[in-house]
Amino acid sequence: MTQYKIPMSSPDLTDADRQAVIEVINTPNLSMGKWTPAFEKTFCDLTGAKHAISVNSGTAGLHLCVRAAGIGAGDLVITTPFSFVASSNALLFENAIPVFVDIDPKTGNINPELVADAARNIEKFLPRKGADKSGKLKAILPVDVFGQPADMDAINAVAKEHGLKVIEDSCEALGATYKGKQAGTLGDFGVFAFYPNKQITTGEGGVIITSDDQAAHFMRALRNQGRAPGDTWLQHTHLGYNYRIDEMSAAMGASQMTRLDEILTKRNQVAAWYEARLSEIPGVETPYIESFTTRMSWFVYVIRFDKRINRDEMAKKLDARGIPVRPYFLPIHLQPYMVERFGYKEGDFPVTEDLGQRGLAIPFSGIMTEDQVDYVSNIIREEVMKA
Repeated sequence: MTQYKIPMSSPDLTDADRQAVIEVINTPNLSMGKWTPAFEKTFCDLTGAKHAISVNSGTAGLHLCVRAAGIGAGDLVITTPFSFVASSNALLFENAIPVFVDIDPKTGNINPELVADAARNIEKFLPRKGADKSGKLKAILPVDVFGQPADMDAINAVAKEHGLKVIEDSCEALGATYKGKQAGTLGDFGVFAFYPNKQITTGEGGVIITSDDQAAHFMRALRNQGRAPGDTWLQHTHLGYNYRIDEMSAAMGASQMTRLDEILTKRNQVAAWYEARLSEIPGVETPYIESFTTRMSWFVYVIRFDKRINRDEMAKKLDARGIPVRPYFLPIHLQPYMVERFGYKEGDFPVTEDLGQRGLAIPFSGIMTEDQVDYVSNIIREEVMKA
């Protein structure tokens, strides 16, 4: 196995975070205690949303939003093929149909002009098989890719025109702002996630935010095995799930949230170091930040190579020199189960496929040092110059 000199990612943890977990472990309340609502309150405070519902993953959060939006079997939802698979899987869990449109070549976010086109002419965008033409268009599910918000004003205008719900997948964008507004607050529902490579971490976990009272009460019931307010422990008004976050994770998350601004600032510094070094290398394209992104919340740092450079070969060379790298993203529509179910083929979404073929995530975290960034950047420069 390759011995990596720098990790792909690292959580930014402090003794205070660890102590918060220890304090929970030293009590009998390991689930459904005081830390869950305390953690949720930090998101209401950050975003101004009326409700925050913590769950055990971002995927669970997206699934509950799909349920709360009334999306069911055969319903259609416009979304992006350039994302982690969870954004589409949450629709498939309810046998709804992801209707893909291509993306902006600069940011990788969903193309709002194509969203508008799909809303007007949905049949033109249906997959080759597996979708009923009589299916009803119910929602738009944009993703804030790599920590940069999608163009939500344009997307919301389409949603308003056609009476659609908007589920904003901000699982990669905690703390980002769009025209001064917090990511996650820009649709009917927003979802954040806290895997160890995210801005803050709870190990596993997620939070939904919304200002819809009825939806919030429904999602709180669904995450807790379908227990509605007034139900006893063995009464279940709804078909629900065990999507609860545990108290250890909530305590760690609440501690981490006290440092969110610091964490984002540190990640921004690492990104700036990379930008200064990598933007000067011929054949390497660094991330593009839109003017409406008033705060970038760096999740991963993804560079793109010119087409003359074979990304996969470059990845092997960097790996051999102790630099862990990862393609970002592999297009959802070309995942084997999506091809089998919906008949997608190469060429269906050319921009998504192009970025999927040229993008490479390099080591990134808020605790990287400038020397480590120098080391990674210098090896990339050496290998690119030899290509």
